[in-house]
Amino acid sequence: MAKLDLKPDANLLVGADTADDAAVYKITEKLALIQTLDFFTPMLDDPYSFGQVAAANALSDVYAMGGRPILALNIVVYPRKLPLDILAEILQGGADKVLEAGARLAGGHSLAEDSPMYGLAVSGLVDPGCIWTNAGARAGDCLVLTKPLGSGILCTAIKGRRAKDQEITAITAVMTALNADAARAAADLSVHACTDITGFGFLGHLAEMMQASKTRAEIQFGQIPLVNGVVEQAAGGMIPGGALRNRDYLACRVDFVPPLSEAQALVLFDPQTSGGLLFSLPEKEARSLVDKGVGWLVGRVLPPDKGEKLLTVL
Repeated sequence: MAKLDLKPDANLLVGADTADDAAVYKITEKLALIQTLDFFTPMLDDPYSFGQVAAANALSDVYAMGGRPILALNIVVYPRKLPLDILAEILQGGADKVLEAGARLAGGHSLAEDSPMYGLAVSGLVDPGCIWTNAGARAGDCLVLTKPLGSGILCTAIKGRRAKDQEITAITAVMTALNADAARAAADLSVHACTDITGFGFLGHLAEMMQASKTRAEIQFGQIPLVNGVVEQAAGGMIPGGALRNRDYLACRVDFVPPLSEAQALVLFDPQTSGGLLFSLPEKEARSLVDKGVGWLVGRVLPPDKGEKLLTVL
């Protein structure tokens, strides 16, 4: 996006500048449009579940901006050689998840190619004065994560036929869950920044938030929620390539004190699919959110310090 000549527009409230989750465009003084899209190849064997995950993942960007989804369009890439009843299950999974979100599915577009892909373009609404972005974290804030980590590693284990039945069940439940309840629970709180955890992993998206906010973060590894079995699967070699790329890109920005095992560290770099929301908000309100059963308090925001790395994991 940095190479594009993007003309300024006073009504474009959130654009490409801070690598945020979605674009936001002001329509009136009290109404703004959220626009996002996301699609990917299957990560689960069950077509219906894959459709649900893809839809929940795309809808999540609207929740991460503090909005509510209203309309979605399918994005479909599907091989001619595969049975159409599989595609029907994928689309039904997506449609049911959109309906659960209180939005409406209104068609879409398809292409015939060798590898299947599915996702959604989603529109949502938000009050321009109540937009959450990833750029407002303040020193003294606490960080709350609303879903456990592990989807990239466990989906790799599924593809490698190494995942246990309980691990498949657990990670499917995590990925198909909407972030709607978490967003509603935080709607009346002083959310200074928010993002959802997806392809750049927990530390990648946290780094984006800290960089955009001109702050740094301290994380307690023991407080980060993990899906059961994920560290063991990582130690057994079930590592997606994205986790390694995320680690290599972020290595100079993260300080592990004391050092974690390789498997533990890779969980924090693991690319997530339909991950949770990460909130930065005052400590009292963060603890209130956690007390309601919404998420885990995983760290705190600190003022910038040229002598310290952007992220510290304790």
